[in-house]
Amino acid sequence: MNKFIGASAAAALFFSAATPALAGWKLIDNGEPVKVAKSAMVVTPGEDWNRWSVRPVKKSEIWTLDGINLNEMYFVSGLKKGETLYKDANKKAQPLPKFDGSMDLTEVPEFMESSIRLALNTSAFTTTNVAPTTLGGHQAVRFEYEYSIDGSPLLRKGMAVGSIVNGELHMISYTAPATYFYDRDLAKAERIMASVRF
Repeated sequence: MNKFIGASAAAALFFSAATPALAGWKLIDNGEPVKVAKSAMVVTPGEDWNRWSVRPVKKSEIWTLDGINLNEMYFVSGLKKGETLYKDANKKAQPLPKFDGSMDLTEVPEFMESSIRLALNTSAFTTTNVAPTTLGGHQAVRFEYEYSIDGSPLLRKGMAVGSIVNGELHMISYTAPATYFYDRDLAKAERIMASVRF
């Protein structure tokens, strides 16, 4: 498995390995509202993005501008109690944490961090700049993170916004290499997050 991709793409690649013929990309036109993650979440991109047909979990989807190694947006909407952020591919030996609808917003960054650490089998993960914000008119938490994979020199940075509404998690994350791509595309990801409607 490619050690340079994000956790969501890594989980999706594991899931799609048995069904490669079903995997594909669809162009998402800029300026057009679109439903994401098979949910009521609607976003309006400011640029043309590519949506992957493979989903790490049923209530998720992945977008990219230039390829998942270079920029990745991961949408999760309506995650319920007992569900995982990524596909729980190694649930017997190393199960992923399960979402709990009673979580406080301040626990969302830790939930994502624990999920990525286990999904990518890495201990090199740091969460920073946790602050309150909104997502689609609901109270939310915004946080930044960075991580690297054992054996890889590439540092990846990310930013995510998550909200818990009626006991369900809605979250969007943006991840890219720390060198060049993260800063180049951050504002584009932020515009998508700011456009969220339910």
